[in-house]
Amino acid sequence: QVQLVESGGGLVQAGGSLRLSCAVSGRTVTIYPMGWFRQAPGKEREFVAAIRWSGTNTYYADSVKGRFTISRDNAKKTVYLQMNSLKAEDTAVYYCGIGQLQGSIFNPDEYGFWGQGTQVTVSS
Repeated sequence: QVQLVESGGGLVQAGGSLRLSCAVSGRTVTIYPMGWFRQAPGKEREFVAAIRWSGTNTYYADSVKGRFTISRDNAKKTVYLQMNSLKAEDTAVYYCGIGQLQGSIFNPDEYGFWGQGTQVTVSS
């Protein structure tokens, strides 16, 4: 059974940093794209960042480009999201997911497995 566990969320002041981790167990995910999405209260889940299996192809939402960095360690089956220069509008529950080989990495409906999420709260 596939299990994704996010960690690293918390409360931080605006301008601060956090590093999220997503550990995967129960499945070989090294060939699949992995993505981070977030969902604020009353809003739909939105794309944040994604990474292909090789780690050389990364994608970011315009709102986080230049501030967030996604990376992966296939040996550890873990994906990371380094978040710098955090803003109040980054406040949300952050989820990691396993994408499909041929699906859209920007569409949450194309992701087959999700973690439980980790709360990120940025105070202004």
